[in-house]
Amino acid sequence: MAAVMEGTQAAPQAVSDDALEDVRQRLRRFRAVRTVDAGAWELGVDGEWLRGLLRHWAEEYDWRRREDELRRRPWVLVDDELPVRLVHHRVGPEAPTVLLLHGWPDSVLRFDRVVPLLSEYNLVIPALPGFPFSAPVAAGGMRAKDIGAAVGSAVAALGYRDYVVSAGDVGTDVAEGLLEAHPGAAAAVHFTDISQYHFLHGLPDDLTPEERQYVEHGKAWQAAEGGYMHEQGTKPATIAAALGDSPAGLAAWIGEKLRSWTDCDGDLSTVFDPDDAVTWIAAYWHTASIGTSFTPYAIPSPKPTGRVELPTVFTVFPKDLVNAPRSFADRFFDVREFRTLERGGHFAAWEQPHDYAAGVVSAVSYAR
Repeated sequence: MAAVMEGTQAAPQAVSDDALEDVRQRLRRFRAVRTVDAGAWELGVDGEWLRGLLRHWAEEYDWRRREDELRRRPWVLVDDELPVRLVHHRVGPEAPTVLLLHGWPDSVLRFDRVVPLLSEYNLVIPALPGFPFSAPVAAGGMRAKDIGAAVGSAVAALGYRDYVVSAGDVGTDVAEGLLEAHPGAAAAVHFTDISQYHFLHGLPDDLTPEERQYVEHGKAWQAAEGGYMHEQGTKPATIAAALGDSPAGLAAWIGEKLRSWTDCDGDLSTVFDPDDAVTWIAAYWHTASIGTSFTPYAIPSPKPTGRVELPTVFTVFPKDLVNAPRSFADRFFDVREFRTLERGGHFAAWEQPHDYAAGVVSAVSYAR
Protein backbone atom coordinates (compact mmCIF):
# COMPACT_ATOMS: atom_id res chain seq x y z
CA MET A 1 0.00 0.00 0.00
CA ALA A 2 1.29 3.44 -0.92
CA ALA A 3 2.60 5.67 1.87
CA VAL A 4 1.57 9.32 1.70
CA MET A 5 3.89 11.90 3.29
CA GLU A 6 3.12 15.59 3.69
CA GLY A 7 4.83 18.75 4.89
CA THR A 8 8.58 19.30 4.97
CA GLN A 9 9.27 15.59 4.42
CA ALA A 10 7.53 15.81 1.07
CA ALA A 11 8.95 19.13 -0.16
CA PRO A 12 11.87 19.30 -2.60
CA GLN A 13 15.23 19.73 -0.91
CA ALA A 14 16.72 23.18 -0.54
CA VAL A 15 19.67 23.99 -2.77
CA SER A 16 22.97 24.24 -0.93
CA ASP A 17 24.87 27.51 -0.62
CA ASP A 18 27.79 25.89 -2.45
CA ALA A 19 25.53 25.02 -5.39
CA LEU A 20 24.25 28.60 -5.60
CA GLU A 21 27.78 29.98 -5.57
CA ASP A 22 28.83 27.44 -8.19
CA VAL A 23 26.15 28.50 -10.65
CA ARG A 24 26.97 32.18 -10.12
CA GLN A 25 30.63 31.53 -10.91
CA ARG A 26 29.74 29.52 -14.01
CA LEU A 27 27.47 32.31 -15.24
CA ARG A 28 30.19 34.93 -14.67
CA ARG A 29 32.60 32.84 -16.74
CA PHE A 30 30.26 32.65 -19.73
CA ARG A 31 32.24 32.65 -22.96
CA ALA A 32 30.39 33.97 -25.99
CA VAL A 33 31.45 32.47 -29.32
CA ARG A 34 30.94 33.62 -32.88
CA THR A 35 28.00 32.08 -34.73
CA VAL A 36 26.37 32.29 -38.14
CA ASP A 37 25.73 35.93 -39.02
CA ALA A 38 21.96 36.44 -38.93
CA GLY A 39 19.33 38.74 -37.52
CA ALA A 40 18.34 38.63 -33.87
CA TRP A 41 16.54 35.34 -33.07
CA GLU A 42 16.58 34.32 -36.73
CA LEU A 43 18.74 31.24 -36.17
CA GLY A 44 18.27 30.66 -32.46
CA VAL A 45 18.78 32.53 -29.24
CA ASP A 46 19.78 36.18 -29.50
CA GLY A 47 23.23 36.72 -27.98
CA GLU A 48 22.49 40.12 -26.49
CA TRP A 49 19.32 38.86 -24.82
CA LEU A 50 21.16 35.83 -23.48
CA ARG A 51 23.99 37.90 -22.00
CA GLY A 52 21.47 40.12 -20.25
CA LEU A 53 19.61 37.15 -18.77
CA LEU A 54 22.86 35.56 -17.58
CA ARG A 55 23.94 38.81 -15.90
CA HIS A 56 20.59 39.01 -14.16
CA TRP A 57 20.83 35.40 -13.00
CA ALA A 58 24.38 35.86 -11.69
CA GLU A 59 24.09 39.29 -10.07
CA GLU A 60 20.48 40.12 -9.21
CA TYR A 61 18.36 37.01 -9.12
CA ASP A 62 17.45 35.59 -5.68
CA TRP A 63 16.84 31.83 -5.87
CA ARG A 64 16.34 31.62 -2.11
CA ARG A 65 13.27 33.87 -2.24
CA ARG A 66 11.67 31.73 -4.96
CA GLU A 67 12.76 28.51 -3.29
CA ASP A 68 11.25 29.47 0.07
CA GLU A 69 7.88 30.07 -1.54
CA LEU A 70 8.14 26.87 -3.56
CA ARG A 71 8.97 24.70 -0.55
CA ARG A 72 6.03 26.14 1.43
CA ARG A 73 3.54 24.77 -1.07
CA PRO A 74 1.33 21.85 0.05
CA TRP A 75 3.66 19.13 -1.21
CA VAL A 76 2.77 15.48 -0.90
CA LEU A 77 5.04 12.53 -1.62
CA VAL A 78 3.23 9.34 -2.57
CA ASP A 79 5.78 6.61 -1.94
CA ASP A 80 4.48 3.78 -4.11
CA GLU A 81 6.26 1.41 -6.49
CA LEU A 82 7.36 4.64 -8.16
CA PRO A 83 7.43 7.70 -5.83
CA VAL A 84 5.52 10.73 -7.12
CA ARG A 85 5.88 14.18 -5.60
CA LEU A 86 2.97 16.55 -6.16
CA VAL A 87 1.34 19.75 -5.01
CA HIS A 88 -2.04 19.06 -3.42
CA HIS A 89 -4.50 21.88 -2.83
CA ARG A 90 -7.32 20.15 -0.97
CA VAL A 91 -10.72 21.80 -0.50
CA GLY A 92 -12.72 18.81 0.69
CA PRO A 93 -14.36 15.53 -0.34
CA GLU A 94 -17.37 17.21 -1.96
CA ALA A 95 -15.32 19.47 -4.23
CA PRO A 96 -14.51 18.41 -7.80
CA THR A 97 -10.92 17.35 -8.36
CA VAL A 98 -8.68 18.50 -11.20
CA LEU A 99 -5.36 16.92 -12.15
CA LEU A 100 -3.04 19.44 -13.86
CA LEU A 101 -0.25 17.98 -16.00
CA HIS A 102 2.63 20.18 -17.19
CA GLY A 103 4.91 19.65 -20.16
CA TRP A 104 8.40 20.56 -21.40
CA PRO A 105 10.43 22.72 -20.81
CA ASP A 106 8.52 23.66 -17.70
CA SER A 107 7.31 22.22 -14.40
CA VAL A 108 4.60 22.67 -11.79
CA LEU A 109 5.40 26.40 -12.15
CA ARG A 110 3.31 26.38 -15.35
CA PHE A 111 0.12 26.50 -13.28
CA ASP A 112 1.01 29.21 -10.74
CA ARG A 113 -1.37 31.73 -12.26
CA VAL A 114 -4.23 29.25 -12.65
CA VAL A 115 -4.28 27.88 -9.09
CA PRO A 116 -5.92 30.98 -7.54
CA LEU A 117 -8.64 30.86 -10.21
CA LEU A 118 -9.58 27.26 -9.35
CA SER A 119 -9.79 27.68 -5.59
CA GLU A 120 -13.12 25.80 -5.38
CA TYR A 121 -11.53 22.57 -6.60
CA ASN A 122 -9.16 20.00 -5.19
CA LEU A 123 -6.04 20.46 -7.32
CA VAL A 124 -3.42 17.79 -7.85
CA ILE A 125 -0.29 19.05 -9.66
CA PRO A 126 2.39 16.38 -10.04
CA ALA A 127 6.01 17.15 -10.69
CA LEU A 128 6.23 14.66 -13.54
CA PRO A 129 8.86 12.00 -12.81
CA GLY A 130 12.14 13.05 -14.40
CA PHE A 131 11.18 16.74 -14.45
CA PRO A 132 12.01 19.53 -11.96
CA PHE A 133 11.09 18.95 -8.31
CA SER A 134 10.03 15.33 -8.90
CA ALA A 135 10.90 12.46 -6.62
CA PRO A 136 14.05 10.62 -7.73
CA VAL A 137 13.56 8.28 -10.68
CA ALA A 138 15.66 5.47 -12.03
CA ALA A 139 18.61 6.54 -14.16
CA GLY A 140 17.41 7.51 -17.60
CA GLY A 141 13.98 8.85 -16.71
CA MET A 142 10.64 7.49 -17.93
CA ARG A 143 8.53 7.44 -21.06
CA ALA A 144 5.25 9.36 -20.99
CA LYS A 145 3.01 6.29 -20.82
CA ASP A 146 4.75 5.05 -17.68
CA ILE A 147 4.66 8.50 -16.11
CA GLY A 148 0.91 8.49 -16.68
CA ALA A 149 0.50 5.13 -15.00
CA ALA A 150 2.53 6.27 -11.99
CA VAL A 151 0.66 9.56 -11.67
CA GLY A 152 -2.67 7.72 -11.86
CA SER A 153 -1.60 5.46 -9.00
CA ALA A 154 -0.58 8.49 -6.94
CA VAL A 155 -3.94 10.18 -7.49
CA ALA A 156 -5.71 6.97 -6.47
CA ALA A 157 -3.61 6.85 -3.29
CA LEU A 158 -4.99 10.29 -2.42
CA GLY A 159 -8.47 8.81 -2.66
CA TYR A 160 -9.66 10.57 -5.82
CA ARG A 161 -11.81 9.20 -8.63
CA ASP A 162 -13.98 10.84 -11.27
CA TYR A 163 -11.55 13.72 -11.62
CA VAL A 164 -10.82 15.99 -14.56
CA VAL A 165 -7.47 15.65 -16.32
CA SER A 166 -6.14 18.93 -17.73
CA ALA A 167 -2.98 18.94 -19.81
CA GLY A 168 -0.93 20.25 -22.68
CA ASP A 169 2.28 19.28 -24.53
CA VAL A 170 4.01 16.24 -22.95
CA GLY A 171 1.22 16.33 -20.39
CA THR A 172 -1.25 15.19 -23.07
CA ASP A 173 0.89 12.10 -23.69
CA VAL A 174 1.04 11.50 -19.95
CA ALA A 175 -2.73 11.94 -19.73
CA GLU A 176 -3.39 9.36 -22.43
CA GLY A 177 -1.06 6.95 -20.64
CA LEU A 178 -2.95 7.54 -17.40
CA LEU A 179 -6.35 6.98 -19.04
CA GLU A 180 -5.14 3.71 -20.55
CA ALA A 181 -3.56 2.43 -17.34
CA HIS A 182 -6.43 3.52 -15.07
CA PRO A 183 -9.68 3.15 -17.01
CA GLY A 184 -12.63 4.66 -15.18
CA ALA A 185 -10.51 6.82 -12.88
CA ALA A 186 -11.11 10.10 -14.73
CA ALA A 187 -14.48 11.56 -15.66
CA ALA A 188 -13.57 14.27 -18.17
CA VAL A 189 -10.61 15.71 -20.04
CA HIS A 190 -9.37 19.23 -20.81
CA PHE A 191 -6.61 19.61 -23.41
CA THR A 192 -4.91 22.52 -25.14
CA ASP A 193 -3.50 20.35 -27.92
CA ILE A 194 -3.42 16.86 -29.38
CA SER A 195 -0.39 14.62 -29.02
CA GLN A 196 1.82 14.78 -32.09
CA TYR A 197 1.82 10.99 -32.10
CA HIS A 198 -1.61 11.21 -33.69
CA PHE A 199 -0.38 12.97 -36.83
CA LEU A 200 3.13 11.52 -37.00
CA HIS A 201 2.12 7.87 -36.91
CA GLY A 202 -0.62 5.80 -38.51
CA LEU A 203 -2.77 8.50 -40.07
CA PRO A 204 -6.31 7.60 -41.17
CA ASP A 205 -6.89 7.15 -44.90
CA ASP A 206 -9.92 9.45 -45.05
CA LEU A 207 -8.45 12.78 -43.99
CA THR A 208 -10.45 15.83 -44.99
CA PRO A 209 -8.73 18.65 -46.89
CA GLU A 210 -8.57 20.65 -43.64
CA GLU A 211 -6.97 17.71 -41.85
CA ARG A 212 -4.46 17.16 -44.65
CA GLN A 213 -3.51 20.82 -44.41
CA TYR A 214 -3.00 20.39 -40.66
CA VAL A 215 -0.77 17.35 -41.16
CA GLU A 216 1.31 19.12 -43.78
CA HIS A 217 1.63 22.15 -41.53
CA GLY A 218 2.73 19.87 -38.70
CA LYS A 219 5.40 18.27 -40.84
CA ALA A 220 6.62 21.66 -42.05
CA TRP A 221 6.80 22.86 -38.47
CA GLN A 222 8.80 19.79 -37.53
CA ALA A 223 11.28 20.50 -40.33
CA ALA A 224 11.68 24.20 -39.50
CA GLU A 225 11.30 24.27 -35.70
CA GLY A 226 11.57 20.70 -34.47
CA GLY A 227 15.35 20.39 -34.31
CA TYR A 228 15.24 20.37 -30.51
CA MET A 229 12.85 17.42 -30.60
CA HIS A 230 15.02 15.49 -33.04
CA GLU A 231 18.15 16.06 -30.93
CA GLN A 232 16.38 15.18 -27.67
CA GLY A 233 14.87 12.11 -29.27
CA THR A 234 17.92 10.74 -31.09
CA LYS A 235 21.00 11.96 -29.19
CA PRO A 236 19.72 13.00 -25.75
CA ALA A 237 22.89 12.01 -23.90
CA THR A 238 24.98 14.37 -26.02
CA ILE A 239 22.88 17.48 -25.51
CA ALA A 240 22.19 16.61 -21.86
CA ALA A 241 25.94 16.56 -21.15
CA ALA A 242 26.28 20.08 -22.55
CA LEU A 243 23.19 21.56 -20.92
CA GLY A 244 23.77 19.85 -17.60
CA ASP A 245 27.23 21.39 -17.31
CA SER A 246 26.52 24.90 -18.58
CA PRO A 247 23.81 27.16 -17.15
CA ALA A 248 24.38 29.47 -20.12
CA GLY A 249 23.71 26.63 -22.53
CA LEU A 250 20.63 25.61 -20.57
CA ALA A 251 19.36 29.21 -20.59
CA ALA A 252 19.85 29.39 -24.35
CA TRP A 253 18.13 26.04 -24.98
CA ILE A 254 15.08 26.78 -22.81
CA GLY A 255 14.99 30.56 -23.17
CA GLU A 256 14.66 30.36 -26.94
CA LYS A 257 11.57 28.16 -26.50
CA LEU A 258 10.05 30.48 -23.92
CA ARG A 259 10.22 33.28 -26.47
CA SER A 260 9.30 31.44 -29.67
CA TRP A 261 6.48 29.39 -28.15
CA THR A 262 4.68 32.22 -26.36
CA ASP A 263 2.34 34.84 -27.75
CA CYS A 264 4.73 37.67 -26.88
CA ASP A 265 5.11 39.52 -30.20
CA GLY A 266 8.86 39.02 -30.00
CA ASP A 267 9.24 40.53 -26.53
CA LEU A 268 9.50 37.79 -23.91
CA SER A 269 9.28 40.33 -21.07
CA THR A 270 5.56 40.77 -21.82
CA VAL A 271 5.02 37.16 -20.65
CA PHE A 272 7.99 36.41 -18.38
CA ASP A 273 9.78 39.02 -16.32
CA PRO A 274 13.51 38.24 -15.87
CA ASP A 275 12.98 36.59 -12.47
CA ASP A 276 10.26 34.30 -13.82
CA ALA A 277 12.33 33.32 -16.86
CA VAL A 278 15.34 32.51 -14.69
CA THR A 279 13.19 30.55 -12.23
CA TRP A 280 11.80 28.30 -14.97
CA ILE A 281 15.34 27.68 -16.25
CA ALA A 282 17.00 27.37 -12.84
CA ALA A 283 14.40 24.76 -11.88
CA TYR A 284 16.05 22.43 -14.40
CA TRP A 285 19.56 23.46 -13.34
CA HIS A 286 19.19 22.97 -9.59
CA THR A 287 17.33 19.66 -9.94
CA ALA A 288 19.74 18.33 -12.61
CA SER A 289 16.70 17.09 -14.50
CA ILE A 290 17.28 18.28 -18.06
CA GLY A 291 18.56 14.87 -19.18
CA THR A 292 15.73 12.83 -17.68
CA SER A 293 13.17 15.30 -19.08
CA PHE A 294 14.29 14.17 -22.55
CA THR A 295 13.19 10.56 -21.99
CA PRO A 296 9.63 10.98 -23.33
CA TYR A 297 11.25 12.15 -26.57
CA ALA A 298 13.97 9.50 -26.68
CA ILE A 299 11.74 6.56 -25.72
CA PRO A 300 8.36 7.43 -27.19
CA SER A 301 5.28 5.69 -25.93
CA PRO A 302 3.24 3.57 -28.33
CA LYS A 303 0.40 5.43 -29.95
CA PRO A 304 -2.76 5.02 -27.86
CA THR A 305 -5.25 2.57 -29.27
CA GLY A 306 -8.93 3.31 -29.58
CA ARG A 307 -10.85 6.48 -28.82
CA VAL A 308 -11.03 8.24 -25.46
CA GLU A 309 -14.73 7.97 -24.61
CA LEU A 310 -14.74 10.69 -21.98
CA PRO A 311 -16.23 14.16 -22.36
CA THR A 312 -13.38 16.29 -23.68
CA VAL A 313 -13.01 20.06 -23.82
CA PHE A 314 -10.36 21.67 -25.99
CA THR A 315 -9.12 25.19 -25.34
CA VAL A 316 -6.92 26.04 -28.32
CA PHE A 317 -4.50 28.96 -28.22
CA PRO A 318 -3.47 30.51 -31.56
CA LYS A 319 0.30 30.70 -30.99
CA ASP A 320 0.63 27.11 -29.78
CA LEU A 321 2.92 24.93 -31.85
CA VAL A 322 0.67 22.94 -34.21
CA ASN A 323 -3.08 23.26 -33.70
CA ALA A 324 -5.34 20.53 -35.02
CA PRO A 325 -8.84 21.19 -36.38
CA ARG A 326 -11.83 19.92 -34.45
CA SER A 327 -12.55 17.18 -36.99
CA PHE A 328 -9.17 15.62 -36.25
CA ALA A 329 -9.73 15.85 -32.49
CA ASP A 330 -13.13 14.19 -32.93
CA ARG A 331 -11.41 11.09 -34.27
CA PHE A 332 -9.68 10.42 -30.96
CA PHE A 333 -11.84 12.10 -28.29
CA ASP A 334 -15.47 12.65 -27.39
CA VAL A 335 -15.22 16.38 -27.99
CA ARG A 336 -17.96 18.38 -26.28
CA GLU A 337 -16.41 21.82 -26.70
CA PHE A 338 -13.68 23.10 -28.99
CA ARG A 339 -12.92 26.74 -28.34
CA THR A 340 -10.23 28.72 -30.16
CA LEU A 341 -8.99 31.81 -28.32
CA GLU A 342 -7.64 35.08 -29.69
CA ARG A 343 -4.41 35.19 -27.70
CA GLY A 344 -2.05 32.74 -26.05
CA GLY A 345 0.65 30.25 -26.89
CA HIS A 346 2.20 27.02 -25.73
CA PHE A 347 2.31 27.89 -22.02
CA ALA A 348 -1.34 28.89 -22.00
CA ALA A 349 -1.95 28.33 -18.29
CA TRP A 350 0.75 30.92 -17.60
CA GLU A 351 0.03 33.27 -20.51
CA GLN A 352 -3.78 33.33 -20.41
CA PRO A 353 -4.76 31.86 -17.04
CA HIS A 354 -8.39 33.05 -17.10
CA ASP A 355 -9.05 31.43 -20.48
CA TYR A 356 -7.28 28.26 -19.39
CA ALA A 357 -9.28 28.14 -16.15
CA ALA A 358 -12.51 28.61 -18.10
CA GLY A 359 -11.69 25.49 -20.09
CA VAL A 360 -11.10 23.54 -16.89
CA VAL A 361 -14.42 24.73 -15.47
CA SER A 362 -16.21 23.62 -18.65
CA ALA A 363 -14.63 20.17 -18.38
CA VAL A 364 -15.70 19.91 -14.73
CA SER A 365 -19.30 20.54 -15.83
CA TYR A 366 -19.18 17.38 -17.97
CA ALA A 367 -17.66 15.16 -15.28
CA ARG A 368 -20.11 12.61 -13.96
